[in-house]
Amino acid sequence: MMRKPGSTGSPQGARRGPGTHEPDDGGFETVSTKPDPSKPRGPSLKARAVGYLSRREYARNELARKLQPYADDGADIDAVLDALEKEGWLSTERFAQSLVHRRAARQGTARIVQELRQHGVAEEQVAQLRENLRASEFTRAQEVWRKRFGTRPVDRAEYARQARFLAGRGFAHDVIRRLLGGDVDD
Repeated sequence: MMRKPGSTGSPQGARRGPGTHEPDDGGFETVSTKPDPSKPRGPSLKARAVGYLSRREYARNELARKLQPYADDGADIDAVLDALEKEGWLSTERFAQSLVHRRAARQGTARIVQELRQHGVAEEQVAQLRENLRASEFTRAQEVWRKRFGTRPVDRAEYARQARFLAGRGFAHDVIRRLLGGDVDD
């Protein structure tokens, strides 16, 4: 590569990356293009929250936890969540209904209620949903049992295995006894 007479640069050429400083450039310095950490990067908190809510329903505390890495102050998150609740984007009642709808076909009342409480759903709403779930628990347990086993237990070991499976899914013990029958011989 040929250099122009009087130039003092590297033989590789005069191209430099952004933010670099070349000492022999006549006293001028290249401006750094690094992002300023004090300015927000990417979408705003509200835009992120709406993006999350457009995919599925969230409980207020769950959404606050997801937004935490992007916020400087907890008050910012609370303000955004309050605004979303006023505008109808965020609803704990909708979240609870959505969670029940997603889980009811595979899990029992106890497990769903525990998850609702874990997400901070109000106790009166949990009680109302619990009653609705208890009304359909036997048929839901029967469907889960039929998909997994399909035949009644023939001995105590098989009875215990099937009962443990249903109890692990959160179905009530009275429903399990009714479904499996209590007259298993040794």
